[in-house]
Amino acid sequence: MDHGVTVNSTDKLPAKAPTRRARAVAAKRSAILSAALEFFSQYGIHGTSLDRVAERADVSKTNLLYYFPSKEELYIAVLKDLLDVWLAPLRALRHDQHPLEAIRDYIRLKLEVSRDHPQASRLFCMEMLQGAPLLKAELAGDLRHLVEDKAAVIEAWVQQGKLATIQPDHLIFMLWATTQHYADFATQVEAITGQTLNDEHFFNQTVENVQRMVIEGIRVR
Repeated sequence: MDHGVTVNSTDKLPAKAPTRRARAVAAKRSAILSAALEFFSQYGIHGTSLDRVAERADVSKTNLLYYFPSKEELYIAVLKDLLDVWLAPLRALRHDQHPLEAIRDYIRLKLEVSRDHPQASRLFCMEMLQGAPLLKAELAGDLRHLVEDKAAVIEAWVQQGKLATIQPDHLIFMLWATTQHYADFATQVEAITGQTLNDEHFFNQTVENVQRMVIEGIRVR
């Protein structure tokens, strides 16, 4: 008789692969959100019609409304998705990292978001300029708690003498403004430089310069 630890048979079962229907639902939902982001980022919620979103997503309007019962609900879903993308670099900031390396990594990650998700960044900017009427609760809840957590990490680095004396919130605000500029004002950047973040040389040049200016400002003297 085996007197060892009993293992629940369910623990041995591999995770169920998504069914064909589940994959189809996920793909359709993703197509709708992608199409909605394209239109919302250009025309805002009031200038976007569900008919155009449905057409671009290659679904019927009835099908679209099955997943998102109103334009407002679709808009909020798009905003929440892009907020996850936008905040991922901040979530990656950890107290056990070397502070200057952590900030360097954060700058690169945020500029990658500006390069790879410019529509999301512009829509978020548009929502902020309008007073965030449909995202205010999210900002006052999850976003605020996340920023408070990461500000505490930065403050600990300051108290440990690893960073210059700075107020963490203002550092975070400055990093947001600087990195998002390249997405929100991409037309201006291209008009002046003739380049965009999609140009590998210009992207690396941007990362290096922003990193250098920020790091020299927060380095302990």
